Amino acid sequence: MNKVDRWLLPDGIEDMLPNEAMALEALRRQLVDVFQGWGYDYVIPPLVEFTDSLFTGAGSDVELGTFKITDQISGKTMGIRADITPQAARMDAHSMHRKGVNRLCYAGHVLHTRSKSLLGSRAPVQLGVELFGVSSIQADIEVISLLVESLRAAGLEKIYLDLGHVSVYRAIVAEAGFSADQEQACFELLQAKSATELGRWLEQTVDDTTIRNWLLQLPKLSGGRAVLDTARQVYRGAPAAIEAALQQIDELAAVVVRRYPEVQLYFDLSELRGYHYHTGLVFGAFSPGVGEAIANGGRYDEVGRAFGNARPATGFNIDLSAVARIVQPPVMTKRGIFAPMSNNPEQWRKIQALRLDGERVVGGLDGQTKALDYQVCDRILVERDGEFAVQPIPSKHIQE
Repeated sequence: MNKVDRWLLPDGIEDMLPNEAMALEALRRQLVDVFQGWGYDYVIPPLVEFTDSLFTGAGSDVELGTFKITDQISGKTMGIRADITPQAARMDAHSMHRKGVNRLCYAGHVLHTRSKSLLGSRAPVQLGVELFGVSSIQADIEVISLLVESLRAAGLEKIYLDLGHVSVYRAIVAEAGFSADQEQACFELLQAKSATELGRWLEQTVDDTTIRNWLLQLPKLSGGRAVLDTARQVYRGAPAAIEAALQQIDELAAVVVRRYPEVQLYFDLSELRGYHYHTGLVFGAFSPGVGEAIANGGRYDEVGRAFGNARPATGFNIDLSAVARIVQPPVMTKRGIFAPMSNNPEQWRKIQALRLDGERVVGGLDGQTKALDYQVCDRILVERDGEFAVQPIPSKHIQE
């Protein structure tokens, strides 16, 4: 790489300059405060850890999206986290030893081997919550309500929620008796939304016409709330797990409509986001003009099993970088006080007192005698009769 190219960053990796960084950090603090207001404890998992635990129960999607490195001390393979949820599950199951309800929240960078969208970041800031220890629908209702509250607090005016339930597909697959390879092939065809190819594959693979019809109808079961009634007709006589799943979606939707009538709901029973580790309700949040989900979540009761503590769990994560780009929060740069360079100890005491009061004080350095060298300052610390006082800088000097 020549000198001209040394400043280039990899595709999907970007700097955050002061204005953008301050706006995103303010948004992060605001949403973590919202989480804590709901009783969620803040944790900071490590950026890297052994893949033995990082991939446990997280599914192949997380493994494919994770950068892997070799630990120079142990020689074992480590991963740079691509998702914080498995780490939170490990902390709950192995480190915290809480028997009852455990609410955790987090915020931090993750790194993806490939961007999830054409112009998306490979190093977004992921922020989210996980609720452990409760298997009832009430936990899912709390989590999805908190998601809506968080997006509203961030400044999103239009929120679209996509609701699904992986148990519908799982129950049909179990009834069909698919092998692991057949299940994966069917899953990929459903995600591709290719009805023709799915029908052709089912004709070659499934003898039972009822099961074939159940799977063929699945991609069509998307739209408004009436989809749930249609699904009940389609799956009449199907395994009881399907009716239970539809009932859960219906109950969750009823609460969301009552609490947040402005939120637009969309139902998609073939939406299998996170299928390889989710076990129940799944959901995604969208904003107009953004093709990818800005938040994802759902129930994942089995992740903690590999850590010796299979606890019920549900949660969500928000792509904070994407949200910040959408809402473009105002930059709240705090104007400062310029303190010209001085060896007078009284000036130092005054500076420290101002900082303790929450002021931003910028100290002058060698050769720096004017506040206009720092555009962030609108006041200056001057000496008057042996005492230091703050006075405004004329605006014409600030703008020079």
